[in-house]
Amino acid sequence: MLRLVSLKLGRLYRYVKLAVLGSLAAALVLNTHSLLASLQRNELAERRFLQLNKCPACWGTSWCRKFLNGQLRLESWGRLRLLDFFNVKNVYFARYGEPREGSRRVVLKRLGSAQELADIDAKICRRATGRGRCDLPQALHATEFASLNGDVRLLTPDAVEGWSDLVHCPSQRLLDRLVRRYAETKDSGSFLLRNLKDSERMQLLITLAFNPEPLVLQSFPSDEGWPFAKYLGACGRMVAVNYVGEELWSYFHAPWEKRVDLAWQLMEIAEQLTNNDFEFALYLLDVSFDNFAVGPRDGKVIIVDAENVLVADKRLIRQNKPENWDVWYESKFDDCEKEACLSFSKEILCARVTVDHNYYAICQNLLSRHAMWRGTSGGLLHDPPAEIAKDGRLEALLDECANPKKRYGRFQAAKELREYLAQLSNNVR
Repeated sequence: MLRLVSLKLGRLYRYVKLAVLGSLAAALVLNTHSLLASLQRNELAERRFLQLNKCPACWGTSWCRKFLNGQLRLESWGRLRLLDFFNVKNVYFARYGEPREGSRRVVLKRLGSAQELADIDAKICRRATGRGRCDLPQALHATEFASLNGDVRLLTPDAVEGWSDLVHCPSQRLLDRLVRRYAETKDSGSFLLRNLKDSERMQLLITLAFNPEPLVLQSFPSDEGWPFAKYLGACGRMVAVNYVGEELWSYFHAPWEKRVDLAWQLMEIAEQLTNNDFEFALYLLDVSFDNFAVGPRDGKVIIVDAENVLVADKRLIRQNKPENWDVWYESKFDDCEKEACLSFSKEILCARVTVDHNYYAICQNLLSRHAMWRGTSGGLLHDPPAEIAKDGRLEALLDECANPKKRYGRFQAAKELREYLAQLSNNVR
């Protein structure tokens, strides 16, 4: 009986699979003309595709001339709108051409799914008119995104605190940095909010509230050594960033020597974001294999998804001295047996000077045996060579970094792990 049921289920699966494939084939045949047209047309030069009509409820206009002049073209299958169903994150790969520099690959992001973007439109309309649909640019002037227009001198913490992870606990020093480095204005370099045009202020604020990733990339740029992808510009609701390389996941089965080097770089990133001369602690709240990429030439690890980054100003914490501000904070291990689990309190991240969150996030979700991703476990440093496995030091350090047994054990384990990985990396070189 069981065999009969399994046979029937197997046949049903095959029939469903054939039906789906047949439907796709039929759709391709019926839409051959439109498919060919979409392959020939450059949608990146079309205002509607870029959603320029949404501005200033958009991410900026600094790259519009490049888009509208046809200097950017979607790569191959990215031109087929039929495949947008599978592109939930609205991330596209394109070629950008400069007359003197030739062509290079870039990544284009809408910064949200189609549903998320529709939700923010409806939210703006309801706040302004009480209805779900409206003239978006007009309605924006009746929301909090327009309240800082006019003669307002500074963007202050009380105006935007809690809008997103980036400004969960903002200091004036951080906000001045965001405004001064805002790339979607010709007046970049000034921390005075009133020096921006009304439309630029609204673009900055709506980006800050909806998805602050562009502001993270602008405020902590790769040109200054920060481990983020390079921000290039925006047009409407399309942001362009530099293409880094294949995502970290593609190196999961790379040779041991390569994985050791990548692991060392990840721990160095954790250290840099936690302790730096600027005294801003940048905490990664979403750490997974597809949030990092590796440069094909230099092998450098870069953060390519910076939406969920909380920035705490250590100078402000020392100045205000909240309760237990100088007590080292140890993140709690979360054995949830799911992908990319992290346990944290934003309030504590904002109130302590010494926090081990980034070490914990990298060790648990990427390096140790607790790391789970796409049906695998064991982390990036799985299956070490026999002599290293026999020595046991690497496993012990990874375990203590992910799930410490001693008080402040993760801090010490992270330091020793960075040194040990550097030693292994030098040895294999």
